[in-house]
Amino acid sequence: MSGIERPMPPLDGDERVLLDAWLDFYRATLAIKCAELDDVELSTASIDPSPLTLHGLVQHLAEVERNWFRRVLTGEAVSPIYGPRDDQTGHDGGFELSEQSTFAEAQAIWQNEIAAARAACAARDLDDTSPFMGGQVSLRWIYLHMISEYARHCGHADLIRERVDGATGV
Repeated sequence: MSGIERPMPPLDGDERVLLDAWLDFYRATLAIKCAELDDVELSTASIDPSPLTLHGLVQHLAEVERNWFRRVLTGEAVSPIYGPRDDQTGHDGGFELSEQSTFAEAQAIWQNEIAAARAACAARDLDDTSPFMGGQVSLRWIYLHMISEYARHCGHADLIRERVDGATGV
């Protein structure tokens, strides 16, 4: 489907290696699902009544990367990229597209947030914690949450991509 490399996570390794590898596996999976499509295809909704698009998923996951790795893990005071968190649903923004938004721009922002996330994690142990919701959340928990977030959205991306051009797999 694309020339994007998606290395298989190792079958053995320590916990940190496996968590990093699985998160990167799903990041690459989403990139592959978006490859070789134009802005119109990337902004095509899955099926009524859902407004979910591949472009929106990339924006959303940039927002999620920023939230968990920069705001929560490091305590950095960065503003939302695509609008505030929806207090009613508890979802980070990004799903909705603006007419000015291009996929290339969204993809660059997403990649920048991934790079910032990797940098934030590099000097931390899995047991390191940060304040969250009146308690403490570990880097391990954040990794597991992010893997599940990506896995769920890669499933959405599978369905959207199949709807857009019939491509399946990966």
